[in-house]
Amino acid sequence: MPLSRSLSMSSLSGLPLWDQEELPVDELLLFEIAWEVTNKVGGIYTVIQTKAKITVDEWGENFFMIGPYYEHNFKTQVEQCDPPNAAIKAAMDSIKNNGCQVHFGRWLIEGSPYVILFDIGAAAWNLDRWKGDLWNTCSIGLPYHDREANDSLIFGSLVAWFFKELTDKLQDKPNVVAHFHEWQAGVGLVLSRSRKVPMATVFTTHATLLGRYLCAGNADFYNNLDKFDIDREAGERQIYHRYCLERAAVHCSHVFTTVSQITAVEADHMLHRKPDVVTPNGLNVKKFSAMHEFQNLHSMNKLKIQEFVRGHFYGHLDFNLEKTLFFFIAGRYEFSNKGADIFLESLSRLNYLLRVHKSDVTVVVFFIMPAKTNNFNVESLKGQAVRKQLWDTAQTVKEKFGKRLYEALLRGEIPDMNKILDRDDFTIMKRAIFATQRHSLPPVTTHNMLDDSTDPILSNVRRIGLFNSRNDRVKVVFHPEFLSSTSPLLPMDYEEFVRGCHLGVFPSYYEPWGYTPGECTVMGIPSVTTNLSGFGCFMEEHISDPSAYGIYIVDRRFRSADESCNQLTQFMFSFCQQSRRQRIVQRNRTERLSDLLDWRYLGRFYMHARHLALSRAFPERFKIDTLAPPPTQGFRYPRPSSVPPSPSASLHSTPHHSDAEDDDDDDNEPYDEDEEAERDRLNIKVPFSLGAVPEGKKKQPGEYGN
Repeated sequence: MPLSRSLSMSSLSGLPLWDQEELPVDELLLFEIAWEVTNKVGGIYTVIQTKAKITVDEWGENFFMIGPYYEHNFKTQVEQCDPPNAAIKAAMDSIKNNGCQVHFGRWLIEGSPYVILFDIGAAAWNLDRWKGDLWNTCSIGLPYHDREANDSLIFGSLVAWFFKELTDKLQDKPNVVAHFHEWQAGVGLVLSRSRKVPMATVFTTHATLLGRYLCAGNADFYNNLDKFDIDREAGERQIYHRYCLERAAVHCSHVFTTVSQITAVEADHMLHRKPDVVTPNGLNVKKFSAMHEFQNLHSMNKLKIQEFVRGHFYGHLDFNLEKTLFFFIAGRYEFSNKGADIFLESLSRLNYLLRVHKSDVTVVVFFIMPAKTNNFNVESLKGQAVRKQLWDTAQTVKEKFGKRLYEALLRGEIPDMNKILDRDDFTIMKRAIFATQRHSLPPVTTHNMLDDSTDPILSNVRRIGLFNSRNDRVKVVFHPEFLSSTSPLLPMDYEEFVRGCHLGVFPSYYEPWGYTPGECTVMGIPSVTTNLSGFGCFMEEHISDPSAYGIYIVDRRFRSADESCNQLTQFMFSFCQQSRRQRIVQRNRTERLSDLLDWRYLGRFYMHARHLALSRAFPERFKIDTLAPPPTQGFRYPRPSSVPPSPSASLHSTPHHSDAEDDDDDDNEPYDEDEEAERDRLNIKVPFSLGAVPEGKKKQPGEYGN
C-alpha cells in the first residue's frame, strides 16, 4: 500500500511557509546511505532515525535507505519484504548472482522506510580486487590492519555496484538522488562518480575526521585552523588514508553539506571546500495537548531525583530540598571536548559565590558520563537502603498515630499529644535517627572506579576541593553509567532525569552539533551551550536574546578559558538567583523553541540540498535560481516583551531574599503566557542568510560564512 506524501511544513505555528517549488518526487528515487542505518553506533544514528518520518512523508515509496547488514539488527529491527521497484529488484538480483548478499525490508521505526542492507562479510572475498580498483581510480591505498577502512571499502564498492546496475536499468527515468553520510559511506560516492554513474550526489560530514583527532589531543584547534599542516597531522595519527577518502568524497559530490556553521568553518580549512548548504540536526517534537503538561512532568520527576538525594546525602541532609537546584552534564566521556574541565572550575567559583553571599540555595550537580567501573559502591547502596528504612519506620509510626487519633476523635476527645505515641514508638524513631549518622562525607561517585587515581573528573574534584562537605553549597554526584529505569540507585530513564533537572550544562569545546542541549530544549529545560557547538551557533542565529529563552551561550571562541569560566559561573549564579516563578516562566519560553528543532522545519535544509544537487547533475531538467537568496533561511525570535531591558532588573540584588520578596516580584512581573506565546508566533523576523558576510561588514561572534 503506497504511503501518503503529506508534507506539513505549514503546520508549525508561526514558522515561515516553505515556498520553494516542490520536486517531482514521482519522477525521482532518493537513497540515503550511512553506516548507521539500522546500526546504532553513534550520534548519526539519531539523525537518520528521527529524520526518516519527514522524508517518507515527502517521498513516499520512492525513498530508500542503504546500510550494512548485521544479522541481529536485521532480525530485531527490520521486517523483510520484496522491493516495490522492479529496477531495484533487478539490481539486487544481479549482485546476488555474483556471489554477494543483499537484504531488503522495512525498518521498524517511525515512518517505516525501506532499507537495503549489504552483507560486508559475504563480500569480503573481493577485498583485494576492490583495493586495486580504489588505487587505480584515485591512488588511495588502505592498510590491511585498518578493519574499519577495509569494511568501508567493501560497503562502498557494493553501493557503487548497486547504483551502476540500477541506473543502467532505469535509463534516467526516474533520476536518482543519493545522499551519503560521513567518510565510511563516502567510498561509494567516490567510486560512483569515477565510473560516471548518472545520479545527483550529496555528501554530509557531521564532523571532520581530523578535527575529532586534533581536539581529542587537546590542541588549540580553533585558533590554529589556518596553521595546521593537514597532511602531516593526518599522517602522524595514522589516518591519512581515511582523510583522503573523506576529502575525495567532499570534492566528488555535487553538493557538500555539514551540520552547523562552526563545522562549516572547520570543513573549509580541513577539507578545503566550503559547504554549499548547512543542514542542522532536528528531532521529532511531540507536543502535549495540555499547555503545561511538561511542567507537571518536571515536578513529578524532580521528586524522584529528590528521593535519590535524600538517600545519597543521608546524615548530611542539612539543606532545604525545596531550595535545591539540579544541574547536569551528560554524554560521551570526552573530558575536554565536552567541557567538563571548565564546568568543574566554574562550579568551584559558583560554590565560592554562594557561600560568600550566604545563599540558602544548594546546587546538586550530576555528571552522567560512562567510565570504567566494576560495580556500585557500598556507601551509595547503603544510602538508599537507609532512606528506605527511614521511610518504612515513618509509615509504621504514622499508621499507629493515625489509628489512635481516629479512635480518640470517635470518643469525642482531643487526644493528648504527649500520650498518643508510646515509648516503643519513640524508641523506634530514635533508632532510625541513629542509623542515619555517618562518619564520612557523602561519596562523590556512585560506583567503584577502576582508574580512580587518574580519572579526569575525580582528579579535578580533588583539585577544587568539592567533597560534598556541609559548608559546600555545590554538591557533586558522578554517575559513571548511562541511566536506566532498572538501576537500584537512580531508577530513571534519561528522559525522565532530564525533565526532573533544572539546568543542563554543556560547555563543549568540540561539538559539531550537540543533541543534549537540543533534547533539553524540547523538554522545556534551560541549558548552557557554547558558540563552538553547532546548536549554540544555530540558536544565536535564530534568537535575539537566547538567555531570555533559557539558552545560555558561553563564548569559548573569542574569550580565554578563564573568561569563559567566569561567564559560565555568572550564568549559573544568575540562574540560582531566580525565584521559582521566574524559572517556570523561563521553562515555558524554552519549550516554545522546540518548533525550531522540529524536522518539519529543519527538513527544508535537506530539501534545498537535494534540489541544488539535481540542478548541478541534470541542469537541463532541474533549474534553481542561483542569484536568489537561499530559501533555507530561518526566522528570528525577538526578545520576550516581558523581559526587562536590564538583566539585573528581573533578579534580586543579592541571592539571599525572603519568600515575601518572591511574592512581590511574582505579582509585579508583567507576564502573560498566552499573550507572549502568540507574540512569539507572529512577531518573526527573517535573519541574515547562511552566506558570507557582506564586504565592509565586521564579522560578529557567532556569525560565520559558509
